Amino acid sequence: MPGITRAENFYLPPPHMTSDAWDDQPPAMRAVRWYETRAQRRLPVTDGVLLDQPLYAQINHGRWTASCTCLSAQIVTPADPRMWCVECGTGWWQIIFPANVDAVEQQLLDLPVTERNWWHSADPEDPFRPTLEV
Repeated sequence: MPGITRAENFYLPPPHMTSDAWDDQPPAMRAVRWYETRAQRRLPVTDGVLLDQPLYAQINHGRWTASCTCLSAQIVTPADPRMWCVECGTGWWQIIFPANVDAVEQQLLDLPVTERNWWHSADPEDPFRPTLEV
């Protein structure tokens, strides 16, 4: 059974390019390149600015993802914990991953892919966090 999908395993060059064409790109930038090839346009990505508000990584159907404040999401990786939103272009988001990524992934591997879901305990958007009645 395959493991949890990360950006470096998902955002691969298109068939007309060699499989190692993006090896010099960090995984977060590969997501941008992947989008650019599909949208047929370049994105104005700036260097190195990490926004003050971090985003939390989660596992959704066996994929590490992060959701931008514009409600778009993309596949991310602990190997490069940042994300440039290809939808709104707000800047480089810092992504918070769990302290032990391998342990989180291992807990999910025996589940069907559709049940491989996990949320960070500190994520304020955690759908399983109890809400208080006012």
